Amino acid sequence: MMKRTYIHNARIVNEGQTFEGAIVIENEVIAEILKADEMPSSPCEETIDAQGCYLLPGVIDDHVHFRDPGLTHKADMHTESMAAAAGGVTSYMDMPNTNPQTTTLEALENKFKDAETKSIVNYSFYFGATNNNGDEIAQLDKKHVCGVKLFMGSSTGNMLVDQMETLKNIFANAGMLIATHCEDQHIISANTAIYKEKYGDDPDVKYHPEIRNEEACYQSSALAVQLAKETGARLHIMHISTAKELELLEDKPIAEKKITAEACVSHLFFCDEDYETFGTRIKCNPAIKSKQDRDALRKALTSNLIDVIGTDHAPHLLSEKQGGALKAVSGMPTLQFSLTAVMELVHEGLLSIEQLVQKMCHAPATLYQIEKRGFIRPGYKADIVLLNPSKEWTVTNECILSKCGWSPMEGETFHSKVEKTFVNGNLVYDNCQVDIQHRGQALIFDR
Repeated sequence: MMKRTYIHNARIVNEGQTFEGAIVIENEVIAEILKADEMPSSPCEETIDAQGCYLLPGVIDDHVHFRDPGLTHKADMHTESMAAAAGGVTSYMDMPNTNPQTTTLEALENKFKDAETKSIVNYSFYFGATNNNGDEIAQLDKKHVCGVKLFMGSSTGNMLVDQMETLKNIFANAGMLIATHCEDQHIISANTAIYKEKYGDDPDVKYHPEIRNEEACYQSSALAVQLAKETGARLHIMHISTAKELELLEDKPIAEKKITAEACVSHLFFCDEDYETFGTRIKCNPAIKSKQDRDALRKALTSNLIDVIGTDHAPHLLSEKQGGALKAVSGMPTLQFSLTAVMELVHEGLLSIEQLVQKMCHAPATLYQIEKRGFIRPGYKADIVLLNPSKEWTVTNECILSKCGWSPMEGETFHSKVEKTFVNGNLVYDNCQVDIQHRGQALIFDR
C-alpha cells in the first residue's frame, strides 16, 4: 500500500481557475481534488497544511542546457536537477550541444541512461539536427524524445544547419516538433566585422545586442516560419527576443496552430539598460535587447502570441564570462529562480497567476503532448509546487544550487518563495532541503 498524502488549505491554480481546496496524492498520482469543504474519501497517512500557499502544477521547462556529458565542470544533471527541484521545476527538456553532441541515436540513449541514475526531477532530451543526420532523425521514437533541436544560422559547437536543402528536408521529414534557435549568421558576421573595426577585437558587452541585432533574429525566425508553412512542420521558435518577431506569430490557442513560440526568463526580466550593472553576466544568445522589446514580450504573455516561458538555463563558470561582446561566453543560469522571477510580473500586475500557470505548466505539456503531466487532474502524475506568494527573500550566493555557483539573480529581492516541490508524488524539496536520493522519470509523449 502506498501512503496517501492530503494537502489542504491550498489555493489551487489550474486551467484558468483559482479556488480554495485540497488534493490527495496516492501511488505517484493525484487521486482526488477536493473543494474547500470536502474531505478525502478514505484516511490519509500524511497531512500537509498549505495555508497561505498556492498549489500549482510543477513547472515544465522546455529549454535547459545541463552540460552533461562532457562539460560537467560547469554543470551536470544531478546539480542542475537539484536547482530545478528548489525552483519548483519538476520536468525539463535538455539541449543537444553537449560533448559528444546529442546528434546520434547512441548519444541520445546514453543521456537517458545517465538521467536514470542522476536526475532528481523528470526529464527528456532533444535530438540535435545537423547537415547530415536526417536518417537518424527518421528513426527517433516520438513517444520518448521531446523534439528535434535545430540551430538555424547560429550555434555553439558547430551544430549550425545552414544548407537550405537540408533545412527543407528536416522541416519536411522530422515528423515531430522542431525547436529552433533563430539568428542569422551572415548578419551577425557582418556586424561583428563592423564593430571590431570600430572598437577592437572585443567590443564592450553593451554592443552585444547591436552585433546580434533585431534583424538577425527576425530574418532567421521569418525563414523558419516560411519553411514550417511550406512543409506543414510543427515549429516551436525558442527564446524570442524582439518585438518585431511577434509579428510572425498568431494570437491563437495552441490547439489551433502549428507554429508556437517561447520567451525566456532572461529576456522577460532584463533589458539592455542592465548591461551597465550586470555586464557579461547577462550576456546570452539571442542578446537581451531594448526595454521596448522586453515590454512587448511581457505584454505578449497576456495573449496567445507567446505560448511558453522557458529559461534557456545555460551555466558557465564566471571565469568564462570574462571579456566583452565577443570573448565572454554567452548564457546564464536562471532555472532555480524562474518561477519566483515570473511571479514578480504577477506581483506587478503584468500577469495573472493563472496566466503564469498556463505558460509555465499547462502550455509545455500541451505543446509537447506530454502524457499526464502539467495539470492538476485526477490520474495525472503528482508534480506539484507549493508557492508562498507573500514571502519576501533575497537571493544570496549560498542558496545557489547550480554547479557554476553564481546567478544573475544574486542580490535580487523576490516576493514569493517555493516552499515544497513534489515529483511523481514524492516530496523532493522542502524548506530549502533537496532529497538528493530521489530520481525522476523520463517524460512520455502522447504522439
